[in-house]
Amino acid sequence: MKRVLAIILGGGKGSRLYPLTKMRAKPAVPLAGKYRLIDIPISNCINSGIKKMYVLTQFNSASLNRHIGRTYNLNGPFGQGFVEVLAAQQTPDSPKWFEGTADAVRKYQWLFQEWDVDEYLILSGDQLYRMDYSLFVQHHRDNGADLTVAALPVDEAQAEGFGLMRTDDLGNIKEFSEKPTGEKLKAMAVDTSKFGLSKESAAEKPYLASMGIYVFSRNTLFDLLNKFPNYTDFGKDIIPEALNRGDTLKSYVFDDYWEDIGTIGAFFESNLALTEQPKPPFSFYDEKFPIYTRPRFLPPSKLVDAQITDSIVCEGTILKSCSILHCVLGVRSRIESDSVLEDTLVMGADFFESPEERFELRKGGGTPLGVGEGTTVKRAILDKNTRIGDNVVIINKDRVEEADKPELGFYIRNGIVVVVKNATIANGTVI
Repeated sequence: MKRVLAIILGGGKGSRLYPLTKMRAKPAVPLAGKYRLIDIPISNCINSGIKKMYVLTQFNSASLNRHIGRTYNLNGPFGQGFVEVLAAQQTPDSPKWFEGTADAVRKYQWLFQEWDVDEYLILSGDQLYRMDYSLFVQHHRDNGADLTVAALPVDEAQAEGFGLMRTDDLGNIKEFSEKPTGEKLKAMAVDTSKFGLSKESAAEKPYLASMGIYVFSRNTLFDLLNKFPNYTDFGKDIIPEALNRGDTLKSYVFDDYWEDIGTIGAFFESNLALTEQPKPPFSFYDEKFPIYTRPRFLPPSKLVDAQITDSIVCEGTILKSCSILHCVLGVRSRIESDSVLEDTLVMGADFFESPEERFELRKGGGTPLGVGEGTTVKRAILDKNTRIGDNVVIINKDRVEEADKPELGFYIRNGIVVVVKNATIANGTVI
């Protein structure tokens, strides 16, 4: 794996995850109370023995830079690893920002070519899964492929939202179609039992969807990028062209948990699914394959007469005589007496407020960090450093699907109320 360079694509504006991306790049969005989205592909790389990583981004990258700088120092005395953020930049030869996944790699190819590596592993920064990339790369090498695409078996309902591969029984890609429908969709079905699925699973999931994860052989990647300078996207442009010209394209079937969390709805459901009992679909703890993040050295959580059911509570949290049902509470969360939180993601806070500071805030008519007394929150996301007052009700009482209320500090996406980072919701507010 020393001969592999990983390129993690951080995405564009992250408009589907707005307002969580209002002040941060998509890979820097907090996940599961204490992680960030970028921790997933980086941890997978580290666990797979891949220690050279670039993260490409072009929007609001300050917090992403800070997180990576504080977390991943791989260049020790016995290693040559690194994780480095590359932000989009204008140059005389390239006056525009990244125009797509392939274009982002093309604009930094001068840097990627400097490394003496054999393969380039292209990853996405907004997916939740656990994969041993060394098996993926070895599959690519063993088959003498020019390009290998990670493939997820999906059912017909899911298939319409993906780029689909039609393969032969040996996994050779014969056709690639971006989000097909109708008869074209049905023509993309394959016998997935040939790739290790049971007959029952194969009947349920007869389509192979591209996960947006690729292994390119060195010469193939740069040849495609340079011969077709107008091609901006891997899935839409580069893969079909590689097929047309006769390159060897293989699929690598991954039949395990994988979730694209590019929308508020998917992000919300993926976080709350972590609390499911007795076994969640994805666990952040695996002794042999852990997910890493920044160590914070916070005190243990303090629970004072609190009732907690099927929830995750991160370190540094203080809960006072409240009820927490099916929630994820991030680091330094604070929930006051007689409050009820249900089906809610609380991202926590970046700092503590002392008892004296909280007293002075209340005395002056202000609102301390966290959730105040007698407040009810259901099916919501409270971003970092939010201040929710006393006797507030956040339940989307009118069942609104989409709404923008930036002047009030919240948005509604997919029926989920999202209180934005650093927002204050005044005492007695009803949403």
